[in-house]
Amino acid sequence: MKWFNLLQANVRKEYIELKRYLPNTLAYIITFYVIFLGMFAGIQVIGDPSTQDVNTQYMIVNYIFWFLGMLVVQNIGWEITNEAMRGTLEQLYMSPLGVWRIMASRLIATTVINFFIMVALLYLSMLTTNQWLNVDVISVLPIFILTLFSMFGVGLMVAGISIIWKQVNAFLQILQFIIAGLTFVPLSVAPYLAYFPFVKGVDLVRGIMINGTHISEIGAGEFALLIGNGIVYFALGLLIFISCERFAMKKGLLAHY
Repeated sequence: MKWFNLLQANVRKEYIELKRYLPNTLAYIITFYVIFLGMFAGIQVIGDPSTQDVNTQYMIVNYIFWFLGMLVVQNIGWEITNEAMRGTLEQLYMSPLGVWRIMASRLIATTVINFFIMVALLYLSMLTTNQWLNVDVISVLPIFILTLFSMFGVGLMVAGISIIWKQVNAFLQILQFIIAGLTFVPLSVAPYLAYFPFVKGVDLVRGIMINGTHISEIGAGEFALLIGNGIVYFALGLLIFISCERFAMKKGLLAHY
């Protein structure tokens, strides 16, 4: 029940902030849509006409996951930085639930709220390009949820780093390009990327939405890799976050910005 109340409070917080700072929210969405239009124009102008449709479909899926990855992984770093700037970071440690639970619930809340924006961008992108993907909810949703575990793990790593160094804006900007590389590079080009966070999930979703693959056609080995990837990165992220938290508390860094 405590977990549910914590999650509910953070979902409400995310919604209120998006609504209260609506111009900023709209500007963020418009910026991402303009980036998409730029990529689409590039494919139309300099791309091979014989592969334009397939390339556009790949771009839509990759672009949507890049948007999601940016929100999930980066947002938690900004949260820590903002809490430190406001002088409220130490107050979070008064919660009996523990800060890692608060951060995890914020990750979930961010994903839930921005999921609807992501879906809207998906359909807007398909409408713009006139390329309609196979949105098989039964096949996509389980893979999407499993993929989120590794994203959450990376988000917790970023949160841990932010607790110690606080000002990590430059690192978060570099992280945008790393996330773009992980989402845009196909596994057929670099198979070893399957062991990196959330890459396998993106690849499986691409197969469903572009090639029409059904979840029943995905092998047990691929599912095992996806589940193992999520567990390993989430556990690693949690371990790094707790270790950074203890280091910051030991060195008295929580009150410093």
